Amino acid sequence: MKTYQFPNSNKNYSDTEPTASPLLNQLLSARGITKIKEAEDFLNPDYETQLHLPELLNDMEKARKRIESAMEAGEKIAIFSDYDCDGIPGAVVLHDFFKAVKYNSFQNYIPHRHYEGFGLSNKAIDTLQADGVTLIITIDCGTSNVAAVAYAKEQGIDVIVTDHHEPEVVLPEAVAVVNPKLGGYPFADLCGTGVVFKLVQSLLNNKDYGVKKGFEKWWLDMVAIATVADMVPLQGENRVLAYYGLQVLRKSRRPGLQQLLKKAKADQRYLTEDDIGFTIGPRINAASRMDTPEDAFHMLSETDLVKASERVEHLERLNTDRKSMVALMTKDLHKRMKTLEEIPAVVVMGNPEWRPSLVGLAANKLAEELGRPVFLWGTDGNGVYKGSCRSGGGISVVKLMQATAEVFLEYGGHHVAGGFSVKDKDIFTFGTVLTKAAEELGEEALIKEDIVIDAEIQLADINPLLIEQLNKLSPFGTGNHKPLFAFMEVTPESVELFGKTKEHTKLMFQTEQGKIEAIAFFQTPEQFTKLPVAGETCTMIGHVEQSYFMNRMQTRVRIVDVL
Repeated sequence: MKTYQFPNSNKNYSDTEPTASPLLNQLLSARGITKIKEAEDFLNPDYETQLHLPELLNDMEKARKRIESAMEAGEKIAIFSDYDCDGIPGAVVLHDFFKAVKYNSFQNYIPHRHYEGFGLSNKAIDTLQADGVTLIITIDCGTSNVAAVAYAKEQGIDVIVTDHHEPEVVLPEAVAVVNPKLGGYPFADLCGTGVVFKLVQSLLNNKDYGVKKGFEKWWLDMVAIATVADMVPLQGENRVLAYYGLQVLRKSRRPGLQQLLKKAKADQRYLTEDDIGFTIGPRINAASRMDTPEDAFHMLSETDLVKASERVEHLERLNTDRKSMVALMTKDLHKRMKTLEEIPAVVVMGNPEWRPSLVGLAANKLAEELGRPVFLWGTDGNGVYKGSCRSGGGISVVKLMQATAEVFLEYGGHHVAGGFSVKDKDIFTFGTVLTKAAEELGEEALIKEDIVIDAEIQLADINPLLIEQLNKLSPFGTGNHKPLFAFMEVTPESVELFGKTKEHTKLMFQTEQGKIEAIAFFQTPEQFTKLPVAGETCTMIGHVEQSYFMNRMQTRVRIVDVL
């Protein structure tokens, strides 16, 4: 149930006046920032003064000393990272550190999503032991791998865990567990790459490796990618890291990254957090979804232009293949839907040939089309039925899975999206169980979504001053949402569809300053709360954004809804 909460126009923001702009004060207040010092810190991120000492992280000294002793003794070190868009950038950071300090007795290991799954495993430990590894440093995993860390210890291998996931009651018996959610660290929401960046900072702070002071800032490009892609709150330290990381990204010398952006027709000089979410992130994730995650790692870490270009070409093919496979999956789903006499309250479909890593993308599309929960499943490399679910905006998938826990081996997520694995005996019947649960739960299962509008403004207010104020609040993401505006009583001059398959909407408006374009990707006019019609007045809800395309900076509205 989607409802819009309009701002109270009578609210007085002048009691604190953190800035000279009433609108900016209103936008800050919507983020819980009402004090002058808070506003100054938020609007002026400072790398030197707003980051906490890395030594404050739990077990950091133990981790640093063990790595130093390993390097002094010439031990073989393994960087073991997760395969996603947090683990892989983190692996690049630690790889680049060892290269910068000219320590070459190390290797990177990234588990295969399909055949090995998430986290440290006995299989990986056996492989690393055969390679002569005596120290494993995990990135973005390990906190819950109690048994695997114990197994490594039995094999004579020490483990340092760097992670950010929620700790269990029992921690692994590692040399160190460096996790911001342990030990009272001042900021608990770092991503995995942020944690390993802190580890690198601590190593450089304690010893002169011949690395120029401040050189580690060049690795903030990886921290920005992970911080945005992993959707950790863009507040506190994360805001600082993402803010400076984006600046580095715009100047990054990594040939693979430069070629990837060139291929995607994204201008590196004007990169935003949206480019991470829609251009960089999907290509990094395509490697683990379709093939081996090392492909993305090598693309980011490679220093040779020719080799980096080859990696980019390979990733582009993988990303294209991913899109094709999801399109075929979606086509198959549409065919199956046509055979149903009645669409159930919860749609459950699957195929043993489908990759669990891809079904979430198809589930999202189908759930949006149907406006109801969709659960799709495939099988992993071990024959386990795994899948993803999306709510379609109405019913909480978590509440559904909690009500039918007996059919799942495991499940998790949040109200609009989740993942699961199903017991063999229930794979062909759990759809009926979920539908029954939805009926029995009734309104209790509904997602009550209040969408808060930051301010009511006019189309004529979209000008350079507004863009300047919005830029002061960026980068946007989890915990720092893009300002949402209501444009009251506006009349579109035209309403049209665009794109190859005509699945995007464009509204054009005439103002005293000229024409203003408003667009919505993957939404047709019929999908809005009210059908927009040329010449008819409506209320438009949307974000104001700048887009650099075809050598031109364009300011436009990104439509969220029409009322």
